[in-house]
Amino acid sequence: MKLIEISEVAKRSGVPASTLRFYEEKGLIESLDRRGLRRTFGHDVFGRLSLIALGRMAGFSLDQIRAMFGNGLAAQIDRSLLSHKANELDRTIKQLSALKNGLEHAASCPAPSHMECPSFRRLLKVAAARGGKVVPARLDPRMSKSGPTLT
Repeated sequence: MKLIEISEVAKRSGVPASTLRFYEEKGLIESLDRRGLRRTFGHDVFGRLSLIALGRMAGFSLDQIRAMFGNGLAAQIDRSLLSHKANELDRTIKQLSALKNGLEHAASCPAPSHMECPSFRRLLKVAAARGGKVVPARLDPRMSKSGPTLT
């Protein structure tokens, strides 16, 4: 098996060498040898980097991703953890959709001022309570044309 130097892995994957070293330190990838001071990796590193990228996109921590990898080359993905994360993402999507609909309502609201619009004021109240963070729903994602409704 031909080994690939860290600089080539970085170039081909788009992942900086510093990140590759960090991932190795965290146990997410493993260098197989060294050429001088440079780490070398097997071709399977690209698959693992893809899994890491997917896990990060889904919001998993590096520790959760490492746990999914287990001790071998094959990922041992916890299906219940994936299901839980999918449900979490679904709630986030609904919250963001409700926010989008509220902003669209505010943009076209016939009220003389946004502050006179009850729907916009409810949207502001929810945002203030959350400090601008998307957290478990308080906005009803099934918004009416009149704007967001609280649940």
